[in-house]
Parts: sequence; structure tokens; C-alpha cells
Amino acid sequence: MAKFNESITFPSGSELKNRLMLSPMTTELSFFNGVITKDEIEYYAQRSKGLGAVITGAANVQDIGKGWPGELSIAHDEMLPRLSELAQAIQGEGAKAIVQIFHGGRMTSRATLSGEQTVSASAIPAERPDAETPRALSDEEVSETIQAFGEATRRAIEAGFDGVELHGANTYLIQQFFSPHSNRREDQWGGSLEKRYHFIEELLKSVFQAVETHATKPFIVGYRFSPEEFETPGIRFEETIWLMEQLRETKLDYLHVSLNTYDRVARSETYNEKSILEYVHEAIQGKIPLVGVGNVRNRKDVESVLAHAELVAVGQQMLVDPEWAVKLLEGRDAEFVTKPFSEAYKDLYLPSPLYNFLDQRYGSTINI
Repeated sequence: MAKFNESITFPSGSELKNRLMLSPMTTELSFFNGVITKDEIEYYAQRSKGLGAVITGAANVQDIGKGWPGELSIAHDEMLPRLSELAQAIQGEGAKAIVQIFHGGRMTSRATLSGEQTVSASAIPAERPDAETPRALSDEEVSETIQAFGEATRRAIEAGFDGVELHGANTYLIQQFFSPHSNRREDQWGGSLEKRYHFIEELLKSVFQAVETHATKPFIVGYRFSPEEFETPGIRFEETIWLMEQLRETKLDYLHVSLNTYDRVARSETYNEKSILEYVHEAIQGKIPLVGVGNVRNRKDVESVLAHAELVAVGQQMLVDPEWAVKLLEGRDAEFVTKPFSEAYKDLYLPSPLYNFLDQRYGSTINI
């Protein structure tokens, strides 16, 4: 088992000084058009201390991919100056800067999209209150979306980021193409398990082509995924194991499992004797580093995650305890914030959009 203060070198050659990462979290601090605000830059700078890497909240790659108000965007070259400021602020604290790139797909609304209809793999609404029926992307639009992820990667490189994380989790567009619930297509993008994976496969080609063309130094490419869905039909853990078997053979630098608690057990009757994290780690076979996450608050939690992963991402604890990583590295465990998250965030001065967001959702995870 690796120690959290040990460095790690990714397959690309990029190195982190330790195994601690900031988990990607929504802040709702960007301007309406997705340009990063000074408040957002300061928020990340405060939470970069002591970490090996910081993964930003989701940045949309197309205007139609915007998931919520206050979301940052990497969809246009005009975003580059502020994106560069964000990367520099994170790196100035000694952490690698990784921007999470995504497309909301059907998990948004006409109100968020200024009247535009939402889009997805198929015209199937999500199973949630007030869900809108999306428009199925045409074959040409699918190709344009894939290209948009490549262009977003180019912008990340030009802005000075150290890497990108593809947000293939939490029911957003990448997951929507892999899911039998949201993908009912009968063309090259859907039908069989292999065809539902085809979108991910082409997405990776687009991203790695951008890296090969534009990067002048090692550049990190990670992939985040959710292990299972509750809908029927939906992604089952057996299919996620198959997905891991495909992704472990790619040039990805890491895989990042999205979990509310790191020791969660799958709903599958076949895979319920160990945690999801353990099964995923076994499926990857050590070919790609795995990032564990979910309710990590202290040294014991970090060590428990690293028993079945190479890196650990910390979300809510870092939000309410910005110097938590420094305290951990220096053995100042007694200084950790220990209040429940639903109470602890109220003790902080937070920009009002973020505070209001937490006030509406406290008690549930904000790791999206």
C-alpha cells in the first residue's frame, strides 16, 4: 500500500508530489457565460495547499452542454485568459491543475440553456422530478460533440493546465451514451454494449489527438465514472467491470470512481462481498492508477482508500477545512474540522452563490 505523502508518476510521465487530490465539486461561482470569477479563483487557491493535484468542478465543452447556472465553461477561446489565471492560482500553491470537462446532456433544462431543448443520446427523459425530454443528437452532432471535447483539451493545454478529467459519471452525457436507459439508439452509437462504449472510445481518440498535437510536456488525462445506475434498464456493476477492462488498455493516466462513501458495496448480487472500490481496483489489474473518493475526513479514511487505490480525492472535508491536506501532512490531525459537513460549511465565509447552493443541498453530496 502506498503512503499518501509518496509521489506518483502517471503513464504520461507527469508526476504528483503526493497521492492527495481535491475532488471535483460544483461551486456555482462562474459568471452566467461561464467565465471564471475572481471569487472562484480564490476559492481554488485556498484549497490547493498541500495537495498533489486539484480537479476543478465541471467545465462544459459546448454551450448546449451547460448543466446549471454558475458553471464554468471551456467551450470558447475567449475563456482562455481566466482559465489561465485559475491554472496559475492552483499551481502557485504547488498542486497540479486538472480541469474536469463535461457535457450535461439531458441533465439540464431549457431555462439553463436560454430556451434551447436539452440533448442526449436518445429522446428519453431522466427519471427525476420535472425532467425534460431531450432531443436525440444526430450522427453529425455526435461527431461535433466528440470534436468539442478535443477542442476543450486544446484550450486546457493552452491555458496552462496540467491535465483534463473526462466526466463520465453522475448521469451526464458521456454516461448517457453508455447507459441502456438513456441510449436506445440502433446505429453505431447504441444497441449493444460495445456500441454504447463507442462514444467513449471516440472521445478518448479526440482528446489524445489534441494532447499529441498541442502538448509540449506530459499532460494528464483522467476519466471519472459512476459504478452503477438505479434505473431499469440502467448500467449494472457487471457492465462497469467490462468498462474497466476496456479502459485499462487505453492511454489514460487514471480512473476515478464516483462514490458518496469509499466503502460502499454494489447492489449486484455477484459483486457484494467486497466494496466497489476493491472490485474496481482488481478489474484494472494495476494497469492504470485508481482514484478513490467518498466521505474521506481523516487519516484513517485516507489509509483505507489507499489500501485499494493509488490516489485519494477529498471533497467536502477540503471545502470546510481548506488547509486539511497541510494538517494531514504535518501530523496536525487534532486540528481537523470534525463537525458534520451540514454544519461546518456555515462557519466559513463563502461567496453567496456557493453558500446558497450548499444551503439548499446540505446533507447530500456535492461531488459531481
